[in-house]
Formats: sequence, C-alpha cells, structure tokens
Amino acid sequence: MSAVVEAGDERVASSSLARRLLVKPELGAFIGAVVVFVFFAVQSNVFRSASGIANWLDPASTYGIMSVVVALLMIGGHFDLSAGVMLGTAGLTTAILTVNFHLVVWVALAVSLAVCLSIGFLNGYLVVRTGLPSFIITLATFLALQGLNLGITKVVTGTVQVSGIDDEPYYSGPHAILATQVTLFGQQFYIAILWWVVFTAAASYLLLRTRFGNWIFAVGGDDSASRNVGVPARRTTIGLFMIVAFGAWFVGNTQLFRLSSIQSSAGFGLELTYIAAAVIGGCLLTGGFGSAIGASVGALIIGMTGAGIIYAGWDNDWFKLFLGAMLLLAVLTNQVVRRYAEQSRR
Repeated sequence: MSAVVEAGDERVASSSLARRLLVKPELGAFIGAVVVFVFFAVQSNVFRSASGIANWLDPASTYGIMSVVVALLMIGGHFDLSAGVMLGTAGLTTAILTVNFHLVVWVALAVSLAVCLSIGFLNGYLVVRTGLPSFIITLATFLALQGLNLGITKVVTGTVQVSGIDDEPYYSGPHAILATQVTLFGQQFYIAILWWVVFTAAASYLLLRTRFGNWIFAVGGDDSASRNVGVPARRTTIGLFMIVAFGAWFVGNTQLFRLSSIQSSAGFGLELTYIAAAVIGGCLLTGGFGSAIGASVGALIIGMTGAGIIYAGWDNDWFKLFLGAMLLLAVLTNQVVRRYAEQSRR
C-alpha cells in the first residue's frame, strides 16, 4: 500500500498553477494583447484614452463575433472560407427584400437568416457527404456567393449598393438591437461590443459545459475515432457550419443597420482575418484544440493593431505585416503549448 501511495495516481495528482496556465490555449493571446496594448499606448495618448478604446473596440467586436464562431468550426477540424462573403449575402438579402420588394424588415431578417443557415447546412452536408476538404467546398461557396452578391444586386438595383433601409417601416426595432450606441463609463460604444461578450460567453459555455462541446473536440481531434465511440460526427460538423452561418447573418445585418446601406463586396476578404484571429487566440489549424475566449482575444489584438498603427502615425499599409508576423508567431507558440499539453497528460 505504501508503494502505491508513494507512486501516486496521475488521475488525482495535483499540478502547479504555472503548468495549468501553460496548457491553456488562450494564454499566448492574453500575453500578446498586453504587449500590443502597451506598445501602442506608449506611443499614443489617444490610443489609451476612452475615445481611443471605443474606436479600437468597435472593429474588434465584429471581428470577435465572427472569430468566435469560426474558432468553433476550426476546433471541429474544418474551415469556412465563405464566412466573410456570407456576411455580405446576409445584409444584401435583408436590404433588397426590404428596400426593393418592400417586405416588412422583420420578415426580411427571417428570410435572410433562413438563406444563411441553408448555405451553412449545404457547406456542412457537402463536406460530410463528399469527404472533400472543407477548404475546397467553402472556396467554391465563396466564389459562388461573390458572384451572386454582385450579379443580383446589379440586376435588382442597377448599382452595386443597396441603401435607404433607414426609411423603411419598423427600421428602429432591429437598429436598436443590432446597431444602437450605449453609454459606458461616460463614453459611447456600439452595442456590438456587448453582443461580442455574449457570443464569447455562449461559445465558451457550449465548448466546456455541454455534450456538443465534447463532440466538437472529439471530431476535431480524430474524426474516425469519434465515430467509433458514438459521436454523431456528421451532425456535429453540419451544426458547426450552421453556427458560422448564423454568426455571418448577425454581423452582416449589424453592419447593414449601422450604416443604413451595404455594398455587394461587403465582407470580401474578411474570412482570412477571422481565421487569423482564431489562430492567434490558440486554435490549431489541425483541429481539436483551442478556445472561444482565445479567439476573442485574438480579434481584440487585431482591432488594437489596426487602430494603433493609425494613432502612432504610421502608414496603414504596415497593418498586414503586423498581422502576418503575429499569425506566424502564434502558430509557433501554439505548437509549443500543444506539445507541452500532451506531455503533461502522460
């Protein structure tokens, strides 16, 4: 008995605080966020002021909502390259149905949601039925939606933009939910910041406290093994693509009701930013590892960097260089953290 006690049981063995922190996927993102904030705060008083914080939290919030849902999909082992363009599809559908076909705005929103969820379902269904990489399937969707957004908008409106939704009945209701401003600490912030917190909290709960969250990690870690132990891998994958579609619908309509207009090119190219935020936040490109909070912090870093470069008086062209450098550093850091996490479980 004494030998057993001396050897200990790894299932109940205690670990140090440092060890527990090091295996957290979001640790690197938190450290990076502090470094980025200090770096730009030292160079610009405006950056660290209340108005400056409001300015960089605004883009971070919309990046954050999408990065969180994209992170769920990436943890499940897949990518969605149509996430950015689908954002434009959502806003354009609502705007065209309301402004050009005079549907009640709430009905147009419901139709827009159905369209987005259908696209998400189709993406997921094709991935699980064909066995093709999600990269290929969603690249095809990306190209198709890009063409549809431009073609349909020009056919219906004669231009590449839909505007005037603020003149339609019942506009104030969705605007209050999606695009109004709230006062916090004496400063005006868009309500999208609060929705960002809600999405992050909901996604974290889903991942860490529900059966579906266990399925996400299982499918992303090893799809075949998860099937063998009874995980509904196909339903999980399709569900994740539909969650991304819901996020695109939400953010797309947030932009629409904030600006009262939307371009046919809305969202184009943002899918890579969402993926970058998720990776900076600790998600592995191979799936099975990551967190919603980390992806949210990754979006915060991108928001701070974009505003910080401007406040520091630099050329905005440097933003992509910073983003690429942070992405590479995050990937290298994530590899080290993942190896450490695997060794700590042995």
